Amino acid sequence: MNQVEALQAALAGEHAALYGVGVAGGKLSGTKFRQATALFEAHRTNRDRLSALIVAAGKTPVAAEPAYDLPRAVVNSATAAALVLVIELRIAAVYGDLVEAAEQPAVRSFAIEALLAAAGNQLVWGGAPIAFPGATP
Repeated sequence: MNQVEALQAALAGEHAALYGVGVAGGKLSGTKFRQATALFEAHRTNRDRLSALIVAAGKTPVAAEPAYDLPRAVVNSATAAALVLVIELRIAAVYGDLVEAAEQPAVRSFAIEALLAAAGNQLVWGGAPIAFPGATP
């Protein structure tokens, strides 16, 4: 996978993350709702940054799908939090791929920052610490 392909994959992941966090937010309240709102904003910022990097590379950013299949039904705050955890695990994997494929130091730095943020978010949403966030078996 080259850098542009990895950027496009990360952008597709951010599109899906925005959809999923939006769905989850509808079942959350209080502190968890505020955390989901902040997370949504962070994913939107990453989406915009990825789009700009792709345009700068002379390519057209991949578009968001109209809807995404969720890995589980979101019916309450527990299933909403579980969905957000899955989202953060998945987005860490695409940023891990971007770290590996990055050809420019600025892109690699961005990917590392996003990967670290996803690893921290996993802890906030009920995940356990793992040795190599973003690594796929």
